[in-house]
Amino acid sequence: MTFEELLKKLSPTIKRIAYKLKRQGLFFNEEDLYQEALVYLWRNFKCGLLKDKTDSYILQGCYFYLKNYIRKNTKRIIVLSLHCRNRGEETAGLEEIIPDGLDKSTYLDYLNDKLLAEAIQNNGLNPREKELLYFYAQGLTTREIGQRLGVSHVRVVKLTKRIRQKCSRYLDSI
Repeated sequence: MTFEELLKKLSPTIKRIAYKLKRQGLFFNEEDLYQEALVYLWRNFKCGLLKDKTDSYILQGCYFYLKNYIRKNTKRIIVLSLHCRNRGEETAGLEEIIPDGLDKSTYLDYLNDKLLAEAIQNNGLNPREKELLYFYAQGLTTREIGQRLGVSHVRVVKLTKRIRQKCSRYLDSI
């Protein structure tokens, strides 16, 4: 049996295993886990360790390999929390990265709003709508924006309404 045949036969089950284990390793993507299982299979296939093994034995080996992989690599991940600083770690706490003159709650709200705006802008707005938002951020009026874009102020209002609809759909799906 070739590796491609083995992979074709076992791939759906390995994907299900990766999906199941993704929930245990919060920092791992299911596709990453699937790829890691494929590397494990390829190594064992190349060494001839899978020749007389049953499918369930091979799948169990993949499952335990991935569980061990998650366990070993989770320890290497350092999480920086903006809400609190872990004692003993040499990471910047929130108080060290907040610009002078702002309090924590205001800055966290600002960061949350900025991340949400970026997510909306990068997931669904066309270039014209992004340009319109940029002009609004500059503090321009509707008529000034219309002049810069070469459209009427009524068109600017319609574009703004369309942006609001897209944003509300995006916020409703969160």
